[in-house]
Amino acid sequence: MDHITYQFSGCSEYCLRAGNPLSPRRILFVPPLFDEMNRLRRTWVQAMRALTARNIASALPDLPGCNESDAVLSEQDLTAWRGAITAAADSFAATHLFSVRGGCLIDDAAHLPVMRLAPVAGASILKAMIRTRIAGDKEAGMISSAESLERDVQNSPILLAGHSIGAALWHDLLDAVPADLFGRGHEFIPDGDKSWALWRRAEPQYDPEIASALAHEIDCWSAA
Repeated sequence: MDHITYQFSGCSEYCLRAGNPLSPRRILFVPPLFDEMNRLRRTWVQAMRALTARNIASALPDLPGCNESDAVLSEQDLTAWRGAITAAADSFAATHLFSVRGGCLIDDAAHLPVMRLAPVAGASILKAMIRTRIAGDKEAGMISSAESLERDVQNSPILLAGHSIGAALWHDLLDAVPADLFGRGHEFIPDGDKSWALWRRAEPQYDPEIASALAHEIDCWSAA
């Protein structure tokens, strides 16, 4: 594995790459948003290693404002992140995308075949972060509500679950649903195995069975 960069909006953003970049199939992982990426990252990286053993290259980009990015998170919105995914796909010469949860909100602009896992509406992500903020405020002896937070974000960025969210991203998430991919999309639905929902676990966890099964599913789907 190595790190490469892609250029977007005047910044060099990092991208973790695995496998031979000349492989005939090159999968760009579109990450979930916010804390869900932290919970999934190790399993995703192991899935990328498993894809390498199948002669499939893969890459996992940082979104602007996230992880090692020099961009400011509070200045981002879903339109910017869609553009970043398109730039990363072009830089990596991706042939397919694999998106998870909130990543399914920004996977439509690259116009490539997409496999989705557990797509979710942006409002669901936003409301979960609002609940976390309200609970944290209560523990600290402060009172807040969804309504007061929405008023506050109009004036300046606010912290939600440790992430600085601006008004543009707030409103984007409130209205966003995964786009219709018009025949380019495939939703992978695991066979009743709740353990796939690593994003629901309290701490980041590595699941080798999920990593192996995911590589198998991506291999079968992209070969077809």
